[in-house]
Amino acid sequence: MLALISVAATGKPQQCLKTEKTDIIVETLAGGLDHPWGLAFLPDGRLLVSERAGHLRVVSAEGEVSRPLDGTPSVHIAEGGLLDVALDPGFAENRLVYLTYGEPREDGAATAAGRGRLNPASTALENFQVIFRQQPVGTSDYHHFGSRLVFTSDGKLFISTGDRFNSDLSQDLSADMGKIIRINPDGLVPFDNPFANRQGARPEIWSYGHRNIQGLAIHPDTGALWEGEFGPTGGDEINIIEPGHNYGWPLVSWGEHVDGRSIPKPPTRPDLADAIQHWTPSISFSGMTFYTGKAIPAWRGNLLLAGLASQALIRLTLNGSRVSGEERIPMGERIRHVVQGPDDSVYLLTDEDHGRILRLTSER
Repeated sequence: MLALISVAATGKPQQCLKTEKTDIIVETLAGGLDHPWGLAFLPDGRLLVSERAGHLRVVSAEGEVSRPLDGTPSVHIAEGGLLDVALDPGFAENRLVYLTYGEPREDGAATAAGRGRLNPASTALENFQVIFRQQPVGTSDYHHFGSRLVFTSDGKLFISTGDRFNSDLSQDLSADMGKIIRINPDGLVPFDNPFANRQGARPEIWSYGHRNIQGLAIHPDTGALWEGEFGPTGGDEINIIEPGHNYGWPLVSWGEHVDGRSIPKPPTRPDLADAIQHWTPSISFSGMTFYTGKAIPAWRGNLLLAGLASQALIRLTLNGSRVSGEERIPMGERIRHVVQGPDDSVYLLTDEDHGRILRLTSER
């Protein structure tokens, strides 16, 4: 439950959020954003924020929002638009920024990823180039673009995609739909990808059998890739990803088809990888992050999920690779993404016409 308690020294209203483990202070860092989707922190503490309508903005630590940066790609919106944003691990030297987005094409639209160099004035991405294009072009004009970006400790780049509302393509290794993609930062395919040498398969594929992945995070202790995706009607799930594994969609699901038809449950296919956690009814979560910081000590080691239809921040406690507990923290707004900041605060993006960046810390 949120309750207005004070106005901070910055003049920004603060709220007290009572949770099971600790009381949280919620501050609006910035507002007036058009359905913000992705968030990345620059080394100087400023934030890069993507808006679904196709804009990339810089937000200062005081909450001042820049005009849209020049040099970003044209986007196909619907459920696509401008999606995630990430910094190159060597950003301090190369200033490279990576984006995923719904790319308009002559015969439709599909998910793409690209990178450009943030200019010294932070007003433009220069020399933007596409490093991944989902193939083939999606037959749906509207649905299931994914997509998150995450770098590994060895510098490889994971990109998540949706099935573009053509579920059969999730099982088709000649298509990038419903897959996790693994490439080098320049777009080349690593030689050790599981399908790099299989004829008829796209070499960039890392795992398959996914529906619409909008959550990716690297476990801070094990280095494993954790993934979250939307189910059809119910069946939202979290998977721990292994290279080359098939995660079942649409052969099995913990949910049902949107038209009410039943789907075989995962235990009927032990040859397919099953989720470690699933929800029916749906909690409709998008971004996810492991919390490792000190600003909210009671949440350290937890997995945080950004709830859309559930309008909640979902906090999961973990016991190894098992979810041992869950708390749903009502936020009263659709939450698109959750990120741990360099100050160890938790930052949320609200998916609204006048979206906000929220900053969460422990009450002191």
